[in-house]
Amino acid sequence: MAPTSPQDPEKSGSKTLTEAKKSPMNAIGRTVLAASLALVASLSASAQQTSTTTMMMMEKKATMSLADAKAVIAAAAAEAKRNNARGAIAVVDDGGNLLAVERLDGTFAAGSMVSIGKARTAALFRKPTSFFENLINKGRTAMTTLPDFTPLQGGVPIEVDGQIVGAVGVSGANSAQQDEDIAVVAAKALASGMKTGMAMPREMPVAYFESGAVGAAFAKGAPLLEVGDYKIHASRREKPGQAEIHLRDTDIIYFLDGKATLVTGGEVKDPQTVAPDEVRGAEIKGGESRCLAKGDVLVVPSGTPHWFREVEGPVLYYVVKVSGSGMMAQ
Repeated sequence: MAPTSPQDPEKSGSKTLTEAKKSPMNAIGRTVLAASLALVASLSASAQQTSTTTMMMMEKKATMSLADAKAVIAAAAAEAKRNNARGAIAVVDDGGNLLAVERLDGTFAAGSMVSIGKARTAALFRKPTSFFENLINKGRTAMTTLPDFTPLQGGVPIEVDGQIVGAVGVSGANSAQQDEDIAVVAAKALASGMKTGMAMPREMPVAYFESGAVGAAFAKGAPLLEVGDYKIHASRREKPGQAEIHLRDTDIIYFLDGKATLVTGGEVKDPQTVAPDEVRGAEIKGGESRCLAKGDVLVVPSGTPHWFREVEGPVLYYVVKVSGSGMMAQ
């Protein structure tokens, strides 16, 4: 048999590589491929932009700190005392987790538990608890079967820049309406321009005490204001007292009337812890003595022993107590 020779491509009908590149079908394929690559690149850029936007939104989400919660409680306590009311005040974050709670003197014991329930309900349902109390009063009693649900007036969400960041609950004021009024004031006090980690709100209620109330406080020696990390006492002293150490409070003393000898520093004799961060003793050994009279101001830092050793007649003086992080007893 004679050997076969390779077929001539042109005669066999097959296309050369050059001709294949010129084929209309391959041109379409290249166009589709280019379009696909462009689409993938576009989707990748879009996904990256979406991810960046999401991260920016997450970074902008406001959250409540412990300092913020304390500021809310301070605002609520000031409003309660301005209205001669008691109350328990609780603050939770947007997940209903408790951040802080405080029960003012004279408030019934269960008030703390009720205020926490109100705050949690307002935060988790993102509505004031008065909304649910009204619904139930109108016949929607089935809602009372919901677990961990306190549909009692006095719970108010805290909203910042359109976001619910937590809630405040108040219980034990003079009325249910006053519970809510106090909670509203406290929520608004923090809501205006709050930022994460801010120790104080930009808006705080003004506390005013007319002269008659101030005079009555000095007549018996009583606190004028006790909120958050500071207190103002209208103090009256008619005789020497015990030696004292405040482990957390710095005392700023302003004498209005009378004379007294105050000893600071030294060592407290027979010190006894009478309350958290509060130490008392019979007297002070050593230290520095000062005679205080009208117009004098004395600042006693936290942890410093001090003692009114001598008192001439009734002594009237303001004490502003500022609480810090505290110190260990020596």
